[in-house]
Amino acid sequence: MADLLLRLDLQFFAGEKTEKATPKKREDSRKKGQVLKSQDVTAAIVLLSIFIFMFFAAGFIRDNFFVFFRESFTHFIPIKSIDQEQVMLVYISVIKQMAIILLPIMLIVVIASIAANLLQFGLLFTAETLKFDLKKIDPIKGLKRIFSIRAIVELLKSILKISFIGTVTTLIIWSNLGQVLDLAFRTPQVTLVTVAKLVGMMGIIASLVLLFISILDFLYQKFDYEKNLKMSKQDIKDESKNMDGDPLIKSRIRQRQREMAMRRMMQEIPEADVVITNPTHFAIALKYDEDQMDSPIVVGKGADFVAQKIKMIAAEHDIVMVENRPLARAMYDEVEIGDRIPEQFFKAIAEILAYVYRIQKKI
Repeated sequence: MADLLLRLDLQFFAGEKTEKATPKKREDSRKKGQVLKSQDVTAAIVLLSIFIFMFFAAGFIRDNFFVFFRESFTHFIPIKSIDQEQVMLVYISVIKQMAIILLPIMLIVVIASIAANLLQFGLLFTAETLKFDLKKIDPIKGLKRIFSIRAIVELLKSILKISFIGTVTTLIIWSNLGQVLDLAFRTPQVTLVTVAKLVGMMGIIASLVLLFISILDFLYQKFDYEKNLKMSKQDIKDESKNMDGDPLIKSRIRQRQREMAMRRMMQEIPEADVVITNPTHFAIALKYDEDQMDSPIVVGKGADFVAQKIKMIAAEHDIVMVENRPLARAMYDEVEIGDRIPEQFFKAIAEILAYVYRIQKKI
């Protein structure tokens, strides 16, 4: 019973996701669009960029607003008759003036958004997030998301943002309350400049507060991202198996390759001119054709059982076997099947071949 419980415990812990994600898992997640990012970081950078631009381009925006108001009050309001041509004229003029004011801001939004995303997860193009997935509209999973830790964190972030930004806005208005109350008695130009100044001040400070909160959110998103990427030991084994192949299958393939190589070698042993033996542990089969070869080549070699097999085939085909313990051992270690004999063995091999030829009456 205890052994059964132990096996169950081990199986349970094998499925626990306790291991850091592998590079392949990270790459696969990135391809699916699952990257480390915080929407708050993007929003904070965009807002801060807008208000900084408005601060430096305040004169440009003010002048164009005055042009728009002047055009409106001098040309559009005193219209005596309205027809299609007049409406189109007014429409085009208004669109033109608004475009001059808004297009730079929209351009800043686009640039800041791209920069914020590049800063967080680099360049990424993927269509995975656009694919329709029924799991995304699963009501049960939807309820789980509503009551999840992430939902609680989002709620706390929203409360923090409202509290901090509300406090900052209230303090700025309260500290400039005299100017705000005095706006009713000021000229339109002074009113516009004062409002722009206060809005810009509130926007920049609120953006900095939001940026601080977004940094905290980014740290949480990093923790949550790494947690979701974690793998179990079994996941890592399966990934390794998929990438490198099943170790059992690979070992069988290697075994099959060795068997095929062994069969090829045994088929070439009958063509050997001599077999040099240890005599019991090693056997080296050599072939030499003075018309076609510069030096003898090894057509087969083996140790122990394979050596005995080589000797048996050699005996069946009347191939001369020569016992030379040091030479057999040295050649077994240094020369591979199909290789030519190295120069340091020339003298010893020449003597052996001469002996073989004398036996076979070839010289």
